[in-house]
Amino acid sequence: MEDKACITKEAKGLGFFEKYLTVWVILSILAGVGLGKVAPDFAKTLDGMALSVGGAPVVSIPIAICLFFMMYPIMVKIDFTEVVKAGRSIRPVGLTLFINWAVKPFTMYAIAVFFLGKVFIHFIGPDAVDLVRLPFGLDLEPGATYGLGTVVLENGVRMLSVPLWRSYLAGCILLGIAPCTAMVLVWGYLARGNDGHTLVMVAVNSLTMLFLYGPLGGFLLGVGRIPVPWQALALSIAVYVALPLAAGYISRKMILKAKGEAWFREKFLHFLTPVTIMALLITLVLLFSFKGEVIVARPLTILWIAVPLFLQTVLIFGLGYWMSKKLGLSYQDAAPSAMIGASNHFEVAIATATMLFGLSSGAALATVVGVLIEVPVMLMLVKFCNNTTHWFRQEH
Repeated sequence: MEDKACITKEAKGLGFFEKYLTVWVILSILAGVGLGKVAPDFAKTLDGMALSVGGAPVVSIPIAICLFFMMYPIMVKIDFTEVVKAGRSIRPVGLTLFINWAVKPFTMYAIAVFFLGKVFIHFIGPDAVDLVRLPFGLDLEPGATYGLGTVVLENGVRMLSVPLWRSYLAGCILLGIAPCTAMVLVWGYLARGNDGHTLVMVAVNSLTMLFLYGPLGGFLLGVGRIPVPWQALALSIAVYVALPLAAGYISRKMILKAKGEAWFREKFLHFLTPVTIMALLITLVLLFSFKGEVIVARPLTILWIAVPLFLQTVLIFGLGYWMSKKLGLSYQDAAPSAMIGASNHFEVAIATATMLFGLSSGAALATVVGVLIEVPVMLMLVKFCNNTTHWFRQEH
């Protein structure tokens, strides 16, 4: 017997924010870029408020606050007795594991090599180089070679000079091996998916990432095993997922006990309805204000990197959606199953790129581009899902 959705999503039609979401998203992006350009110091101050691991910013405090308000309304609605039932459904969880770890890293590599190393190479510059940190534990003298790189002395520090496009490729790979484990709860919620199933997928893929992130990243980057950012991973999951999960679970029990289910559903949840989207829009303003200066200064560089990331996102989503249909999944399971592979855990990718290659490296820039396109593209896919619910059977 199929598990039912953990949250009853009443067909009340689209609310004001949801109906004109595309407009709000465009306005938020423009507001963010404008804020970063007009008041760069303010944006830099906010961007600097972060929890760091190993010198790399992992959790942006302003973004974490916004994410909490995005997640909390979702978490507080979850009936946790139904989450156990969702965990017994093998097919959707198995599908996400297959796509995230057997398909996604390799398609990301192939697409990025094709566009960055072939199609856009003359725009990027075939002879352009990037200076990145020497790999951990490597002690080579200037002039020595390592892979495709050459050790050089830059301001008294030994760095590795590598082709610029390969530095961008490294950032794309780090995004490709890090499936989203936080924001996918928002995408699944907006697509009216099964939030209990999404939560189970988040838990399973977070655990899998601990074992496969290092070997896969090392293999695709050609540097052997890369250090797994355990602390960064644990910190981001704790702040972005565990904290709102605990708050939602505890407050739900307290409110139901104090006020009853009718008050909880008719009053409390009604008050929370616009909070997720408002927090999402504020997050967009912040993200684009942090990087507004980069976008204005290097728009074409952003474009060269964004194209393969966009195509990868659409390809992985399409594959997940199509396979969900073939497996006979309900729409409520199919939508989040397709989205968890398409979306990326950009906090972990940025932290790893910064620790491995340096904050000013092309790899770190590529992971930042991943952040910039993440929200608009995923919202586009959410809209696609909402328009194609009739392709799947429904849970009632």
